[in-house]
Formats: sequence, structure tokens, C-alpha cells
Amino acid sequence: MADPWMELGFVMRAEIEQRRQEGCRVAAAEAKLKGLGDHPTQSDLEHLFDELQALQPQKDFPYEEPSDLQSIRAARPDGPRRFKVTFAEPELHDRILGGWLGRCAGCLLGKPVEGWTKERIEGYLKLADAHPLRDYIPYLVPHRPECVMHPSAMEATRGHIKGMPRDDDVDYTIMGLHILEEHGLDFTTRDVAAEWLTHFPYELVYTGERIAYRNLVNGLTPPSTALYRNPCREWIGAQIRADAWGYVSSGWPERAAGLAYRDAVLSHVKNGIYGEMWVAAMVAAAFAEKGVREVVKVGLSEIPSNSRLAQAVRRVMSWSEEYATWQEAWKQVVEVYGQYHPVHTINNACLVLLGLLYGEGDFEKAISIAVMGGWDTDCNGATVGSIMGALLGAEALPLKWVTPLQDRLKSIVVGFTECAISDMAGRTLAVAKENLSRG
Repeated sequence: MADPWMELGFVMRAEIEQRRQEGCRVAAAEAKLKGLGDHPTQSDLEHLFDELQALQPQKDFPYEEPSDLQSIRAARPDGPRRFKVTFAEPELHDRILGGWLGRCAGCLLGKPVEGWTKERIEGYLKLADAHPLRDYIPYLVPHRPECVMHPSAMEATRGHIKGMPRDDDVDYTIMGLHILEEHGLDFTTRDVAAEWLTHFPYELVYTGERIAYRNLVNGLTPPSTALYRNPCREWIGAQIRADAWGYVSSGWPERAAGLAYRDAVLSHVKNGIYGEMWVAAMVAAAFAEKGVREVVKVGLSEIPSNSRLAQAVRRVMSWSEEYATWQEAWKQVVEVYGQYHPVHTINNACLVLLGLLYGEGDFEKAISIAVMGGWDTDCNGATVGSIMGALLGAEALPLKWVTPLQDRLKSIVVGFTECAISDMAGRTLAVAKENLSRG
């Protein structure tokens, strides 16, 4: 089976765009690639790739985007770092369970339409008499091209859900918990790498993660695994791995972001790292703050203030105050950030924000908006559902979103093929209690 992430011509084109986004001049590289014709040799591509990777951002590039933790923390704004809150064990368990359930429900909602545009999703929902979203997406017999879903989508549609089916968004949450149980709170990035190699099938990880996996097999070590021939190093893959670190760091956003950093640098750099740190900090803050806007601000305080991601977060927060509807703000997001790949960190982070901010504290409204915006719908629904679930707690989640989950989830993580969601939450609670006991 062809693997586009290993095909150098594909990777080369994606790398040119990545370097452009990082502030480098790429016109000469584009001209050289065009001059190589339709069938460039492997050697020619290798040489051109080396030239691309040697480029530096232009001096007038307006962003500061380090990839080492010390510099990231030096470039972040002031923040609470850790809240002075004490959780009774039943409440902490309820909030952690809420995060797990919310993540599964949001992921399920977006799974059938993953990768679709907003317009295609809207058209499908209107055909199904399900617009705007108020429940899981119904399945339509695909009598039109725009109705055709991925073959695995039916198990995530209304009336066909029998637990949480396998999805990488939940695989990574399980993996985070496993890493913490296996290696403790002082795990290293190399520990993360070891667990990937022994617990993930290669062909069921994607984009930046698959490239990092290949680099590990070929003998590279972090942080080189994130850099070598990896044009997906700022895509959404790290951002969807954030949640376990937030669950176990309830009310301690700096701790959550630090754990997320150790995980992210295996496969990502710059805004790819910040996406995971931002979400982990928001999840942790959701246990302590009362409102969504405050949660977002806490997440923002753990990433460099002069990064592209931080700028995007601030812009969407401003748009949410300027525009009455999420659709109006969505148009601004597309105009400013629509040039990014559909699974990039920055544009999808904007849709996460639309769900959180325009959801106004309502779980159903929040995950529905995040999914209706398009792009990486299952990832965005999962992230919003996780934050809202941790903010509200399991007892407050609407039954129509929780009951179809049947307290069951499937995974490709070795040793976690069939799990009870409640068991995952209980095990997460045990790690959280250990973490929170640290000074």
C-alpha cells in the first residue's frame, strides 16, 4: 500500500509550504523543484530537501517561536500556573470522568464527517433534517456523492452507536494514561517513544506521528524524530494527545503543559508543541475556573505570546466579542487561516475556540459548533468535549450524549483493546491524586 508520508515528492511539496509558514524564503526551492520536471531522481530531491531544512526565517518574521521548554516558558505571558483549589475525591472523579465522556462524545459526533468542509456538512445535515446539530449525526443511504461517508462512519452515527469505536483521538488519551502508569510522572520523551514502538501499530498512526515513528525505527532520537523529513511537525497530531496530562494535573496548568511538552517534542516543533501545551493547560484549568473564556486565557498563558498560535487565539477571542454568531466569526477564521492544511494545529485551534466561546457553557452547543465548522471535525469535537466535560463534570452531561457510549471504548493500544470508560477515569484519578500531592 502506498504511504504518502514516506513518498519524498509529496513530502517535498509539503515541506516547502511548511518552511514558508515558518517565515523562510522558498521561491528558489520552488523554482528548483519545478525545474526537476515530473520525474525527479531521489538524489535530486534529497539535495533540495537538505537546502530547505537549512533555511532560516527572514529577519522581518514577526514571531518568536522556540521549541525548547526553557525558551517557551520565558516567552509566555503571566498566568496562574497553579490554582489554590482542593478537590474532594468524588468531585475530582466526576470531573475526570466528565472529561473522558466528553472527549468520546465529541469525537463520535465529528467522526462521520471527518475532513469535510463546513458547506458539505451543512448540506448533509439539511438533507437528513438534522441541521443545526442537536444529536449524533444520522446515517443517510449514500444516494448522492456528498452523502458518502468513510466505511467506518456508520458505527459513529445515530442509532448505530454501541460504545466508543476505535479512534486515534482516544488512542492517544489511553496512551498518555499508560505512559503515566508505566513510567510515572517523571517520564521522558524517550519513554514516550518506547511506548509508541511497543503499543502502536505503525499503520494506525498518521501524519507527523507516522513520520516520527519511522524516524525512531531508523535509529533517530528526539528531537530529531520531529524534524527529519517531517513537514507535518506543526499539524494537529500533538494537540490531540493533550488531554491525559490535563486530567492528572487538575487545577495545575503549568504542570499539565510541562507534561504535554515532553510528549509533543517526539513528533512536533513550534506551534505543533504549543497546541498540545495549550489544550493540556485548558483541560487542567477547567477543573478550577468557572467560565470558558477564563479557561482559554489560562491556556494562552502557557505558550509564547508572540507565536502564530497565540495570535490566532487572541484574534478569535476578539472576533467572538465582535460578531454575534459563530458563522460570522468562522468567515474571519477562513479568511485569515484558511491557507493552512485541513489538519494543521492553528486553523483547527480556531474552530475549537468557536465551539468553546460560542457554546456559552452548554456542552451540546459547544461540541456541535466545533464539528459544524469542518476541517478536522473528530479532533475538534473531542477537544471541546473534553474541556467542557472537565468543566461541567459527568453528572451534568446530557444523557443523550453519554448513554450511547455504554461505558465502553475500543482502542488499538496494546493491552487496551476493550475498555470501560469508567475504569479509565478511575485509573486516571489514581495518577491525579499522586500528581496533586506533589508540592
